[in-house]
Amino acid sequence: MCAGSIVHSLAYDGVVRVSTRGDYACRALLSMAIRDDRSKPVSVRDIAERTALPQPYLEQILLALKGAGIVRSKRGVGGGYMLSREPADIRLSDVVRAVDGPIVAGDFGEPHTDGACDHQGQCVLLAVWGHVGEQMRELLDSFTLSDVAEMAHGERAWPPTTTSTS
Repeated sequence: MCAGSIVHSLAYDGVVRVSTRGDYACRALLSMAIRDDRSKPVSVRDIAERTALPQPYLEQILLALKGAGIVRSKRGVGGGYMLSREPADIRLSDVVRAVDGPIVAGDFGEPHTDGACDHQGQCVLLAVWGHVGEQMRELLDSFTLSDVAEMAHGERAWPPTTTSTS
């Protein structure tokens, strides 16, 4: 049986995904970026209501984003979170890395560099997964929060989407 048959027989659907945590972080930041007055903090409750995200989970995500320097917080009355940089300076890759860690297609290890491969063709697959991760990083690097806000306002074309029917 060839490697393709083995891979195909598993329940893998062929899609590399951004995690729910990464998606929620981007949604929260987009909500902050498209506010009329970005100079004032917005409460976690307000972000949760505007995005329909669960508030306890959102609080954890915002803390991770704060730790990465993407948002800052203000305590007390009128407090909350606000972007620490302009939306044009926040790449989607920064956001995903802040909440999920390195952007990779999987944690499978590194291919052998000396040409020796212990398991029938495994090393070439490791190289492929590494390449897929790099492509995903480059694609997420190409979008800023400002780009997405412009798309949300209809000021910029949305990226093309494809629907897979396997």
